[in-house]
Amino acid sequence: PSLKHLDKMRCLRKRSAVSFLGILVICLLFMNLYIEDGYVLEGDKQLIRETATHQLNPERYVHSFKDLSNFSGSINISYRYLAGTPLSRKRYLTIGLSSVKRKKGNYLLETIKSIFEQSSYEELKEIAVVVQLADFDSAWCEGMVQDISQKFAHHIIAGRLIVIHVPEDYYPVLDGLKRNYNDPEDRVKFRSKQNVDYAFLLNFCANLSDYYVMLEDDVRCSKNFLTAVKKVITSREGSYWVTLEFSKLGYIGKLYHSHDLPRLAHFLLMFYQEMPCDWLLIHFRGLLAQKEVIRFKPSLFQHMGYYSSYKGAENKLKDDDFEEESFDIPDNPPANLHTNMNVFENYEASKAYSSIDEYFWGKAPSSGDFYGIVFEKPIKISKIKVVTGTEDRQNDILHHGALEVGEKIVGSKKGRQCTTYLRLGEFKNGNFEITDVEHKVLFDINCMRILVTKSQKEWLIIKSISVWTSQTPNQ
Repeated sequence: PSLKHLDKMRCLRKRSAVSFLGILVICLLFMNLYIEDGYVLEGDKQLIRETATHQLNPERYVHSFKDLSNFSGSINISYRYLAGTPLSRKRYLTIGLSSVKRKKGNYLLETIKSIFEQSSYEELKEIAVVVQLADFDSAWCEGMVQDISQKFAHHIIAGRLIVIHVPEDYYPVLDGLKRNYNDPEDRVKFRSKQNVDYAFLLNFCANLSDYYVMLEDDVRCSKNFLTAVKKVITSREGSYWVTLEFSKLGYIGKLYHSHDLPRLAHFLLMFYQEMPCDWLLIHFRGLLAQKEVIRFKPSLFQHMGYYSSYKGAENKLKDDDFEEESFDIPDNPPANLHTNMNVFENYEASKAYSSIDEYFWGKAPSSGDFYGIVFEKPIKISKIKVVTGTEDRQNDILHHGALEVGEKIVGSKKGRQCTTYLRLGEFKNGNFEITDVEHKVLFDINCMRILVTKSQKEWLIIKSISVWTSQTPNQ
């Protein structure tokens, strides 16, 4: 590049609020560092030359990134199998976790135990667990392998648990890296190495299953989490997604199609020293044209560790959407949703009934206002749970309200409603929950509604409406 062009790039670097695409251009200019390490293939070099000499067009770049054929190739690394052998058949889901020695508290064994204990025998047939011991301390790795092999011998023999290690020789330079965000040098080294650890793990897992979920080594799982994940994947059939999220924390519970793993591995290696892994994952999703987060509730994975793996620092992050009993995931049968409340912006009625982490938001409701659900078919209900308000809007709850179920539908397809309603109870502190509904309601339920029984000046957020159906003999 010309001197004039380099001056322009220096100016760009000095700007305090640089866009991510700007950062990409700058990073790509320095890609010769990576090329020496042998991580970037010939096709990637061409892209680097192009991006270094042209103003980057976002649409064009997203297109190039999506179609980069060389990104789908695996990275040439020799993996050491510390326990287990190559899989004999492809599974539905691979669960990957990377672990290093911690100064305080080690949760890896508890995490592996939780994965297996919370899965049924049928679910175990469909999963593979890959544990990467990513510490360069060989004595620690050997000790850890012994512990894992003793505790989980039958899972290793059954071919659903593999422990791997990548020798230090395969790692790029980890000292003297750029100190973005004014992070201390050891923090930069820690997070950069972590990006490489994950890249190697993803690369290994690319052909083991149809889907891949990323966990950390200090995570507790919900019961039957695989069944919940399958239910969600099936419900998204035909729609485009890159990442589905089953926890709101860091890079816990992030689900990918396995065919995207080679590209994600290359991406993490390319920008390993730029920023933490969870930030890179957000950019990866965006570059592959999934703009919005698709997060499901309840969360299927919870942070268990009190100490983080970086210097044993305290880490009290908890996911308040986590539910241990995830097999208790609601059915929410197909329904039409409507309300006479004044809806704020695009927080429409459908968002409260969705399994995605979004909500309905209405302006100050009056007595007699309602939120109605008309089921496509009459159903038997076993349990209902409604949550209003959010963590940061704790007063936007239903202060006075009731929940009713109805029968006898009248009206056309568009304006269907029930003629008779039965009140099941009142809201308490903005929430409502009832079980054994099928024993309390003798008719098949066509409708359900949330009724405002007293006007309020606060707005109303309906965060989630969960409906569990009970199987009837003729189903």
